[in-house]
Amino acid sequence: MSGTPLSELIGHDARIELFKGLRDSGHLPFFREMQSAPAPTTDMEGRPRIMLGSNNYLGLSTHPLVVEGARRALSEYGTATTGSRLMNGTIALHTRIEAELAEWHGTEDAIVFTTGYQTNLGTIGALVPRGAAVVVDQYAHASIQDGCRLAGADMRRFRHNDPESLRAALAEIGTAPVLVVIDALYSMEGDFAPLRELVDVCEDFGAVLMVDEAHSVGLFGRRGTGVSEMADLAGRIPIRMGSLSKGLASTGGFVVGTHELVDTIRARARSFQFSTAGVPSSLGAALASVRVARSGEGRALAARSAENSRFLRSALDDRGVDVGRDPNVAGVSTSPIVPVHVGDDLRAIRAWRTLFESGIYCNTAVHPAVAAGSALLRVCVMATHTTAELESAADAIAHCLDLVAVA
Repeated sequence: MSGTPLSELIGHDARIELFKGLRDSGHLPFFREMQSAPAPTTDMEGRPRIMLGSNNYLGLSTHPLVVEGARRALSEYGTATTGSRLMNGTIALHTRIEAELAEWHGTEDAIVFTTGYQTNLGTIGALVPRGAAVVVDQYAHASIQDGCRLAGADMRRFRHNDPESLRAALAEIGTAPVLVVIDALYSMEGDFAPLRELVDVCEDFGAVLMVDEAHSVGLFGRRGTGVSEMADLAGRIPIRMGSLSKGLASTGGFVVGTHELVDTIRARARSFQFSTAGVPSSLGAALASVRVARSGEGRALAARSAENSRFLRSALDDRGVDVGRDPNVAGVSTSPIVPVHVGDDLRAIRAWRTLFESGIYCNTAVHPAVAAGSALLRVCVMATHTTAELESAADAIAHCLDLVAVA
């Protein structure tokens, strides 16, 4: 550090030094540049690589109807709304997609935010008075935890996916109503929340449950609305959040529920009121993606995603790769996220680099994204991956782990 006021403000941070060291040595697993769409094989930094790091679970980012929806919106509405939803930012596409989302989820109303992160920040802030208790799963997404902090809430955590730990937390608070926030599908390990047990606990205490379906909307349930529907619990969950940025291949987030809930969010959510609305092309793509997801083709893509996930998990397991316990909901193992457990942070980074050089891209999760000593390669399948691509990836992953084990 040079001793300037800026360097003194920043102070010493080991994370920054590690970031610089990995970047300068070419081993940084983050901020890698893509030169094409996130298809099963994607051009990255000068060569095609099998893409196993994208949340494009249904493969819709290049679907002709989705691309055409974006193109039509761009032609009709231009490049940007240049205003917040509160002011001049609401266009007809917002109204259409909110109506479509509400109908799809079987709710009275829906509201669309510019990003999924803002959706959780705004919704929690709109519902929780300053100083009030909020109970969240210890592995809840950063946007949920940040939403509690920005709301000035008294955030309590319960042990991951542990209904009895939630019960103890609610009993300690002792007053109702309390907001409880969980993910339906957790983005690192790819495990599902035990929704039925958690719903039962919330109802016992009169708590209000909010379920984040960001990584599950489009994939699960007869209509494809997520894990809540798959578990036949949608009617018992007052607040359901979803993302337009993953399986639905656009950008944005949404909440579905009663008119009372949505009107409250519209009137109170600062991240909704003070953010410029999403660009029209994203909205056009999102609307088209929702319509594809609701169709027979969409349900077939969801089934294919599940088949690919089962295939890759089995292929890795057969090769002695530690992919953890098979996530299971109602007897169906369908998470599109397959965690490859490595343990040591630096070993995971070496494994990532070896894979990258062999033509495979996946995500790396190290501390603090996961618990210390629990680093993993986060591998995601798409419905559009071929069996040959997944077989090749399984071979490469097993081989790279053998190499770094002796390095």
